[in-house]
This record gives sequence, structure tokens and C-alpha cells, in this order.
Amino acid sequence: MSSTATPPEGAAAGSAKDDGGAEFHYRALERLYASAPVNRLFDSTLTIGSEGRSRIAFAVTPDTHHAAGAAHGTIYFKMLDDAAFYAANTLVTDRFLLTTSFNLHFTRPIREGPVIAEGRWISGRRRVLVAEAWLTDEEGEMIGRGTGTFMRSHIALSALAGYAS
Repeated sequence: MSSTATPPEGAAAGSAKDDGGAEFHYRALERLYASAPVNRLFDSTLTIGSEGRSRIAFAVTPDTHHAAGAAHGTIYFKMLDDAAFYAANTLVTDRFLLTTSFNLHFTRPIREGPVIAEGRWISGRRRVLVAEAWLTDEEGEMIGRGTGTFMRSHIALSALAGYAS
């Protein structure tokens, strides 16, 4: 995982910070995550600490298991997609992003316990951004990773109740 990234074409790095709105934008994205009905199904919390980064803490419980008693791949996908999505959306202050593709790699099963999904924006252009995410268990072992492509939608963030509240 590279530690360098370049801003999307047409957007200056830190542009939200320049107008003092970065912290507002990050907190609004956290509220948006919490307001999504699907997130009522999971005990999870999104935290955004800086541009291009996100972190979701959640717990794997028996409610998320497949028939063989380990976490079903849907929870891997959901948390990886969300972590990558929110990392990318930190750079876009006016529009909701849409996932256009996501590649997922399962590296290890998990049965139960706390998991962290971390997302990092990699690159992008005016309309398309790329971000990656990884899952680690409580011992710090990677259990999954993925890379997603996200595209600006026509949906204004300010029009979404969770973002605007």
C-alpha cells in the first residue's frame, strides 16, 4: 500500500481545508454513514480523521455467519466497500459517490470479535476515484482487502438528510 496520493484532476489537495470545511465535511460523512438504514443491521462506527482516509470499527457476531460458522463474505464486502467509499468521498464535497466496481480478496476467515476496516484513497480524476481498504482482526492480522472504483453521481450530498443534519 503506497503512502502517496495525488488529488483528483480539477480539485486541489486540501481544498475543503482551505475554506475551513474539512472537519464539517468529515463529520457530515460520519452522520451520513450512521443514518443509512443498512447500518442498523451492524454494530459499526465510521471515523474520518483526515483527507483520503476512513476507519470503520465493527464486530463479527454469529448473526453474520455462514452455515460453516464464520463471517459471511457479505460483511467483508460491505465493510471494505464502505471504508474505501468514505475514504474517496472525503475528497468530494458536493456529490455522493457510487461504487462502479470492487475487487475483493478474502485472506482469512474470522468467527467472532472486533474488526477494523480501513480505507485509503489512491487516485482519481474529476469523475472517477479509486480507493483501497483492508480488514484486520483484534490481533492485527489482515483478514480481507479490496479495491474499488467510485464515480460522482448526480446526487448532491447536501440533499441527503443524514449529511445535512
